[in-house]
Amino acid sequence: MDALGMKGKTAFVTGAAQGIGKATALALAEQGVNVAAIDTNEEKLQGLTKRLQSKGVYAQAFSADVSDSAAVNDITAAIEREMGPIEILVNVAGVLRPGLIHSLSDEDWAKTFSVNTTGVFNVSRAVSRYMIERKKGAIVTVGSNAAGVPRASMAAYAASKAAAVMFTKCLGLELAEYNIRCNIVSPGSTETEMQRALWQNENGARDVIAGSLDTYKTGIPLKKLAKPSDIANAVLFLASEQANHITMHDLCVDGGATLGV
Repeated sequence: MDALGMKGKTAFVTGAAQGIGKATALALAEQGVNVAAIDTNEEKLQGLTKRLQSKGVYAQAFSADVSDSAAVNDITAAIEREMGPIEILVNVAGVLRPGLIHSLSDEDWAKTFSVNTTGVFNVSRAVSRYMIERKKGAIVTVGSNAAGVPRASMAAYAASKAAAVMFTKCLGLELAEYNIRCNIVSPGSTETEMQRALWQNENGARDVIAGSLDTYKTGIPLKKLAKPSDIANAVLFLASEQANHITMHDLCVDGGATLGV
């Protein structure tokens, strides 16, 4: 039974080697979706590809940086040529360079935006050109709840994600006439390597759940961190036929941390 209406489709997943990207790629494969995975971590990417293929789907790995528009264009063309039409795009690739604004370097700022924002533009532009010809497709961008709530020491990350969110909404407006839906999933604190890198000690998870008045950060009402699979499940819904009349929506998956903002 194909309840989500995804079996046999081809999906392009960026940032697929670990964390939310990996969970999303695996979740898609469980639904019988063929997966083209892109990431800069070639070793982890190859391991993921083997796991995807073990699930009986066609999977290919592409080692590249989404900030490289020429590489993105070439890879997109290769996927279309070798795997078939891309019907699902999931923009997950992201980097985090934490730090107070006065301490951020030019490189910190530029790298954050080149991946988190320009990368979303590069891949979405490349893929949507093919989707427009076929007049169908679904694009999901993984944003962040930080895009809507100020965060100390996360200005570059939050700003880049806010830009990616609004870009995806504008993209959805432009592509609506072609029956292409564009949505956002905005996670809160999730059990990933990126999240763990922010922790000061073994109490990191507990501190995130509790929140911090000193940094103006609320805790998590559900009293737990999200798992990558929680985010992947939200992505699957928005990419599936079950979300057939949803576009330009930002689905926040953060355990209530932003209190519904």
